[in-house]
Amino acid sequence: MPVLTLIESPNHVCYRYRIEAFAPALAERGIALAAEPLRRGTFIRWRQFLSLRQTDAVILQRKVMSPSHVWMLRKCAKRLVFDFDDAVFQRDSFSRRPAKSVKRMMGFRSAVEASDIVIAGNGYLADRASAYGDPSKVHVIPTCVDPGRYKLARHVRRGESVQMAWIGSSSTLQGLRQAETWMEAVGRRTPGIKLRLICDSTLEIPGVRVELRPWSSSTECDELAAADVGISWLPDDSFTRGKCGLKILQYMAAGLPVVTNPVGVHPEMVIPGETGFLLSTPEEWAEAIAQLASDPALRQRMGQAGRRRVEQLYSVQRWSLPFADIVSGLLSTRSRKAA
Repeated sequence: MPVLTLIESPNHVCYRYRIEAFAPALAERGIALAAEPLRRGTFIRWRQFLSLRQTDAVILQRKVMSPSHVWMLRKCAKRLVFDFDDAVFQRDSFSRRPAKSVKRMMGFRSAVEASDIVIAGNGYLADRASAYGDPSKVHVIPTCVDPGRYKLARHVRRGESVQMAWIGSSSTLQGLRQAETWMEAVGRRTPGIKLRLICDSTLEIPGVRVELRPWSSSTECDELAAADVGISWLPDDSFTRGKCGLKILQYMAAGLPVVTNPVGVHPEMVIPGETGFLLSTPEEWAEAIAQLASDPALRQRMGQAGRRRVEQLYSVQRWSLPFADIVSGLLSTRSRKAA
């Protein structure tokens, strides 16, 4: 049974971690997963939608379209799943325009109402989707990682030779730029500390040595394991409450203690004092990183606890069966057209 995912691009992080990761579990059910970018332009997109009649189900990932395009997709898709892991119903934290967007909300509502199944990346997103459709068709599947891909950090450095790690894209790097005063506090408290920036862009932070390590899907796991502490910082707003914490999960999978702020899903993922620290001021942030820099045994203990937490709660192995159950259950029902 063929299932096609409409995505932003073949190597997009959301597709790799939220859909493609479950391809083996689907294959065991006789479900063949494929993906193709959602076309741009009304005429080209509608031709694409017409071709979807050859597939048993379509997964629309994250994309918010106009109600007319959603209507056409629904007419062509035998069964429709909407998967999202961001607050796509509004503008992001770094937009110069107001967060509220009527256009985005209309597209989001149309996608939720038209879909047979909605898969949300966290509870906050699931609640927003449930406001526009039958709550029983809304499921929470967190963004997952495969811990087996990650080597564990060795934790042999101490003091100023310690390396923090941050991983992400140039778009999410804006959050770290907003945390400049936090990072400056780290540099004052632990002079000479380095930030391993695994990204497609870089930045300068006074008092912190920044080393750009170009991101690659083939090297990201090793790059993280070569560091000592994983950091993440998010502004506290309605958009970031929809974030699904992939950075945090990658840090913990690599055996890194996590230092972050208590925003969005961070408090669900990080156990303070056990797998890392949830901190609300630059001074607390700097003190926690200084403590970790001086104590390799503490870093190793927290890193191992984080790895276990990922394996138990956020691994591909943990969620493969539920994901496959959702998709195969949908495929076992009659399509809307047949009905």
